[in-house]
Amino acid sequence: MSPEGSLTSSVTENRMQSVGVALEELLVTARKQECLTVGIYESAQFLNTDPDSVVLCVLAADGDEADVALQIHFTLLQSFCCDSGITILRVSGVPRLRRLLASVDDDDDNRRQDGDIHCMLVTNPQADHCRLQEVGIYCQESLRVDQWVPELVLQDR
Repeated sequence: MSPEGSLTSSVTENRMQSVGVALEELLVTARKQECLTVGIYESAQFLNTDPDSVVLCVLAADGDEADVALQIHFTLLQSFCCDSGITILRVSGVPRLRRLLASVDDDDDNRRQDGDIHCMLVTNPQADHCRLQEVGIYCQESLRVDQWVPELVLQDR
């Protein structure tokens, strides 16, 4: 690999790590503000009743390509979000997301860890939340490089 290719790869990797941290902070903030819907069924219900309040749809899967039902759900959710102008981000790193949401739930005894975290909707967080803007810009930039659905790999920490 040429030095320029190595530099480009390093910049891309740093950008993805930065956006990964931004997404994690956004999800934690949204959960604390009760602006996070978790689960495929729950997300579909929410999109059916109030799609205008959704600002981000996160689809999470790790090697679940063999799960045909999950892929059908993802396709339907992606199509609905695209038609509704909702930003979509597909992430891998389900164990990281599960731990992240569990850490928020530990702060409040009335909440429990949801089993299905394959789809999460962020709704009406603080309008000026800089992390939402950072994730949104990453998604827009990814679309410009011909990704139908932007993808992000969350780093296990």
